[in-house]
Amino acid sequence: MACPFCEIVAGRLEASVVAQTAHALAFLDLRQAVPGHVLVVPKAHVEDIYAIDPTVAGDVMQLGVRVAHALRDAFHAPGLNLWQSNGAAAGQEVPHFHLHVQPRRVGDGLLRIYAHGVPSPSSRAALDDMAQRIRQGLPPDDGVPTPRSVP
Repeated sequence: MACPFCEIVAGRLEASVVAQTAHALAFLDLRQAVPGHVLVVPKAHVEDIYAIDPTVAGDVMQLGVRVAHALRDAFHAPGLNLWQSNGAAAGQEVPHFHLHVQPRRVGDGLLRIYAHGVPSPSSRAALDDMAQRIRQGLPPDDGVPTPRSVP
């Protein structure tokens, strides 16, 4: 089956386009979780964050920021969510990288990130251990040194 987002980019599926750049397209989600729910996608097919080119990712994010400002003004929303999922375990339904931009209001009924309450703080030792594991897995970043510890 063809990727629906690629079909939208190619003009073979209808969409209510909000804006676009050289590498990204923003359009209203067909399934509006809240009024103004926008998706920002790379124009080229990229399955997830693990495969996206950093330049394209930057273009998607910059367009997402522009859309966020427009949503705040157009919908007079006091809050906003930006979210992105990778893989079925995280709830990704369309295997094409996409950023959700959603204007939010108190009591809008949309799921909150901590649906069951804010977790208790983790211990500093546990956080430091996780930070070390993450640092070890970081890919190189053009010669910029990765800090090993932060006071």
